[in-house]
Amino acid sequence: MRPVTAALWVAAMLVGLQQSALSINIITDRSSKNLSSVPRDLPETVQSVDLSCNHIQQLKRSDFDNTPLLTFLNISWNILEEINPEIFLNTPHLQELDLSHNRLKSLSSQLYLLHTENLRVLNLNHNKFLTMTLGSEFSSLIKLERLALGAKNISIGDLKHIANVKLHTLSLFLEDELVYEGGSLIDGHAQRLQIAFTNSTQIANCNLITDALSQFDEVELMNLTGGYYEFGEQLRQRKEIHSSIIYLTGIHITWKNLTEFVNVALGTTISHLNASDVTLREMPQSDTDVAKMSKMKSFTVRRVEVKEFIFSQEAVYNFFINMPIESLAIMETPIIHMTCPESQSPIHKLDFSNCALSDSIFSSAEPDSRILECKHLGNLRKLILVGNNLKSLQLLSKRVQFMRSLQQLDLSLNSLVYDGLTKCEWPLNITKMILSSNSLTDTVFNCLPTGTETLDLQNNQISVVPSIIFKLDKLLSLNLNANRMRDLPVCNGFPILSELLLKSNSLHAPTISKLESCPKLKVLDVSLNPFTCICAIRPFRSLGIISEKETSHTGVDLLNWPHDYYCSYPDAVRDSTLKDFSISEVNCNVGLLAAVILCPAVIVIIGVMTLCHHLDVLWYMRMIWQWTRAKHRARRRHVRPEDLVGVEFHAFVSYSQQDADWVHNSLLPNLQGPAGGLRICHHEKHFVPGKTIIENIISCVEKCRRSVFVLSAHFVKSEWCHYELYFASHQRLSQGSDNIVLVLLEPLPQYFIPSKYYQLKSMMKRHTYLEWPQDRAKHRLFWANLRAALQADLPNAPAEELEE
Repeated sequence: MRPVTAALWVAAMLVGLQQSALSINIITDRSSKNLSSVPRDLPETVQSVDLSCNHIQQLKRSDFDNTPLLTFLNISWNILEEINPEIFLNTPHLQELDLSHNRLKSLSSQLYLLHTENLRVLNLNHNKFLTMTLGSEFSSLIKLERLALGAKNISIGDLKHIANVKLHTLSLFLEDELVYEGGSLIDGHAQRLQIAFTNSTQIANCNLITDALSQFDEVELMNLTGGYYEFGEQLRQRKEIHSSIIYLTGIHITWKNLTEFVNVALGTTISHLNASDVTLREMPQSDTDVAKMSKMKSFTVRRVEVKEFIFSQEAVYNFFINMPIESLAIMETPIIHMTCPESQSPIHKLDFSNCALSDSIFSSAEPDSRILECKHLGNLRKLILVGNNLKSLQLLSKRVQFMRSLQQLDLSLNSLVYDGLTKCEWPLNITKMILSSNSLTDTVFNCLPTGTETLDLQNNQISVVPSIIFKLDKLLSLNLNANRMRDLPVCNGFPILSELLLKSNSLHAPTISKLESCPKLKVLDVSLNPFTCICAIRPFRSLGIISEKETSHTGVDLLNWPHDYYCSYPDAVRDSTLKDFSISEVNCNVGLLAAVILCPAVIVIIGVMTLCHHLDVLWYMRMIWQWTRAKHRARRRHVRPEDLVGVEFHAFVSYSQQDADWVHNSLLPNLQGPAGGLRICHHEKHFVPGKTIIENIISCVEKCRRSVFVLSAHFVKSEWCHYELYFASHQRLSQGSDNIVLVLLEPLPQYFIPSKYYQLKSMMKRHTYLEWPQDRAKHRLFWANLRAALQADLPNAPAEELEE
């Protein structure tokens, strides 16, 4: 058994075991359990029961009364001698029954078959039947498709009770010393007759072969080890052979017998010759002649085992490749090369699946190291090289370049690569390319026949279809399943593509706009991809929903929608179908999202600004901020006692005489006395008579911790106010303290201030000043800010000040 076949068999068994574990009430396997009777605990829902390889001698009436759903029953390899006629009375669904390799004695008394009208497969070979005389109960098996029998004697009329049963396969397992009466198979109507030999010499003079070739469309001879010459002579002597297909299964044969038999068959009316599980001996050392003419259409051989190591492989290859037939298949056989026909071959189809062929196939090396390509397969239309050791796609193109009629090429399950450096040389008529399960990458699109209509590239390593490729103007179907594609391809190189398959790739959010380059696309499969269910997936989801609802013949049909389209990210929607996933337009449309957020925000802002303007909130906030800063500075500033030596007042107020009313009526009452608690110095009260004005200004500024300037249009016109501002700013610079407070009694534009007041302009730009509000409701906050700016712990006031 080949490794691939073994692996598939093991996988199938594992799957079968898993299914059995999941559905134990449907399938019951009690084989090889040393049972002497049918178990009484069979589940009522069981459909398949295997009781083979036990010691059951008798089937009783009630053995299967509790299994009404039974469809398959295997009791082979037991010691059965007796079966109750009513045992299957309660199993109306029974379809397959295997009673082979037991001790049943008469084919004419199998009365239990009267209750198996739905039976399709019945196996009774290798029992103790002396004759093959079938009882009348066999006539009730009108649905029977496969019947296997065996007996020592076969006579005319033995099969008359199945004359009206149209079988697919009739199997005869011949016993030793078989006695066969010619014409005994005339009542057996089947498409295929299988004859399993135990003694191959029987074929020499057995009329059974003659009847088989005269009556059945297909004849299969199994387990032959000899008699090939006699069989060949029977074929040679017959002018007409009814059978069109001959199968040779499980045979042992020499190379000479095989080639002679094949040459005989080539001269008969047999259309197809098939051999499988062949063991070859006595292999050739030189070429063997093959018939030049033939009516045969195909020759197929599977699983050939050669028992010798030293022989001419080229002689073997030459015999097969030069056969005058339309179809040649050598499969699951470890051939490493195939030669080129000696002359132009009539072969239309070659199938070398699961062999061991290399890139040198069909070529030959000359003594001067030149490689000769095959030019004698000009009639070949279909070439199948599945599962070999092919590695270079470019070399394969050279091997088939002269096959002018080649239309279909299957190179799947190889190790093909293409480096993109050397030009490929395909014949022009290839329309179908199968390159699945190789190691091809994006470069493969530059090594394809330009006339390709169907391209299968599934299970490769393709991540993107290059934008610059050879244009495939005739490509209709592109299969990229199980690759590494990250997005939909652009169809610039495939203008009439109608089918695109991208199942099981790495597509997260397919770009639907790329389909605009595929105007002829009708079928699209993007199932089983790791879709990311975010905003980018919405256009593709819409395509699926439209495809599901589409009733016209236009648009794209999204295969397997919606069941095989799942979200893989984010985790919150993992395993949800794309159809069930939804996300609002607001979350995905940036403009709409901005409008939804900004419009209410703008409305709120405008409303707040309007309200603030109406309530003068900004002014209150500015006043509170100034008051807070004043308090904060007062807490942070650490005034040393020596800094307050000679300081008698909290502030010196400088103002224009035209603003005296406001100072006396508003400013002083809110800063001095019980209301303010501050000591204020101003010229009307504290200038000393006899001193010059300049001396008084300097004296007052030095005795005050801060200087308050009441700014107005009158202030900037006063020369004395200018002197007071000058001396106060000079003190600020000399002491390094911020001792000036500006009170803006009325709006004072910069252009209204004379240029000589450059210090005032600079202060108003750098310092925050207090504005006198016209609204009486704001006065309390104004006075609180001003008092906070002037507040300080001063030494005791002079006596005269206290007396006042």
